[in-house]
Amino acid sequence: MRAIGIILAGGNSSRMGELSAKRAVAAMPVTGSYRAIDFSLSNMSNSHIQKVAVFTQYNSRSLNEHLNSSKWWDFGRKQGGLYVFTPTITTANNTWYQGTADALYQNINFLKDSHEPYVVIASGDGVYKLDYNKVLEEHIKKGADITIVCKDIDPEDDDVSRFGVVKCNDDMQVLDFEEKPLVAQTSTASIGVYVIRRRQLIELLEACAKEGRTDFVKDILIRYKNVKKIYAYKMDSYWRNIGTIDSYFKTNMDFLKKDIRDYFFRQYPDVYSKVDDLPPAKYNGDAVVNNSLIASGCIVNGTVENSVLFKKVYVGNNCVIRNSIILNDVHIGDNSVIENCIVESRDTLRANTIHTAEPGQIKVVVEKNFRYAL
Repeated sequence: MRAIGIILAGGNSSRMGELSAKRAVAAMPVTGSYRAIDFSLSNMSNSHIQKVAVFTQYNSRSLNEHLNSSKWWDFGRKQGGLYVFTPTITTANNTWYQGTADALYQNINFLKDSHEPYVVIASGDGVYKLDYNKVLEEHIKKGADITIVCKDIDPEDDDVSRFGVVKCNDDMQVLDFEEKPLVAQTSTASIGVYVIRRRQLIELLEACAKEGRTDFVKDILIRYKNVKKIYAYKMDSYWRNIGTIDSYFKTNMDFLKKDIRDYFFRQYPDVYSKVDDLPPAKYNGDAVVNNSLIASGCIVNGTVENSVLFKKVYVGNNCVIRNSIILNDVHIGDNSVIENCIVESRDTLRANTIHTAEPGQIKVVVEKNFRYAL
């Protein structure tokens, strides 16, 4: 592959509320056994990009633990590999990343020391499959300076105004780009994946740094939209951003549909993740499970319907769990009822606990009870 990869995974999404209080959004668990960043890393690996950097910043401990070995995504190689860059205190700089362009500029030596002619920049909070080679081919064919990957969003399914909105001509050249508009003029949204020539990116970042500009979208894409040839590449397959509680809930619930599960996990190319050595899920005598994803290490004694249970969840006797997401290592005591909820990881819910929300509403449950009394 003639490109290096960069994954921006340092963001803090305030719209995730308590869910992002102890982890970066890119480290959010998805579909039982995966993390959000696994999809971008797998796309890089499947596109034969051999050198990938992940920029982390906010609450990065969980993400760094997940990335502690590059072998899971086949980056354990002699040439290239997986790099993790956090903000570094130097004599010239003593601040966090001030924005996406600043994050790239603070690690500009990574770009300068590479030899590949192109750079693929992706965000770490998207759930999708994409062959970046096809985007690069289109980028070269059209003689573009920058290519933005876009998707048509159904306004009833997601809020278009939380994305960058793109307006194109018939040749897919970008005429207008608005970041998070109050009222979206089109339903074509940028998915946060860009292709650009490496030398040009270095020039643009150095120009931004001189003027104290820090944001890649506002200070490069929007500012240069009438100067550079910026084209859009439309993808028509599944894509979701998990940056809000509502979209995170919908994304996990989508994987209860067989066609979406098959698309991600039964069709080439595969999605890879760090593997835990856990026993298969155990269903005891009174367990009743319908249309649910149960990850390895779970023990189920009650009723689970239309839900996603992540690793090492214990469901007590006579419990009822409906339309809910239970994150890793949660202990649910006997006779509890959980409906339309997201239960934070490592929580302990005592016996006879009831947490429900109205249909269409989602309740985030965070309880810090002692699990074992001495």
